[in-house]
Amino acid sequence: MAETGRLLRTIRLDPSDGFVFARAAEPGQWAVSGAFLFDGRDPDSLSTKARVALRSGLLGVADFGWSTLAVVVEASAAERAEAVETLARQLIAQCGAPDLDAALAAAQEEIDFSAGLADHPVGSLIAVRRSLEDGALREQFRMLARRPAGADRLHAGARAFAIVESDEAPDETVDLAGLIIGGAKDAR
Repeated sequence: MAETGRLLRTIRLDPSDGFVFARAAEPGQWAVSGAFLFDGRDPDSLSTKARVALRSGLLGVADFGWSTLAVVVEASAAERAEAVETLARQLIAQCGAPDLDAALAAAQEEIDFSAGLADHPVGSLIAVRRSLEDGALREQFRMLARRPAGADRLHAGARAFAIVESDEAPDETVDLAGLIIGGAKDAR
């Protein structure tokens, strides 16, 4: 049986990544921290969307897009090797790595670090928060886990908003004059 471990995959729970990042990672690809892309760069020189990636993005290795969250998944040795190879190819194409050996070494280091972040139950979500402190980039990672079923009875099934389908046409008429007059009567 092939040896397995855990790695991170990009995940998209809502469309917000497409708005906040210049390039959103497609869901389901291997993910790494990606902080190396900001090494030596002045945050003030970055675009707004690049600053968001600096502050809270995880890098998808296949498309070099950003994801706010990654999910912990089981990964076979072959999948891990594929992640290293994909990242190495990207390091050459996107970052100008001098040769394949250097790119593979750097990619292996990034995937090893990512595997360390994935030391949580499968299905856990990982998020990052980066800040610049004393000229050094500091990363803090958080693990978000689902609550066990029935753990929060107060909010079980509760949602702030719900989409409800209806066959009825909405009443889209508004009596502005009546609202103004009514408001004036209420103010007396």
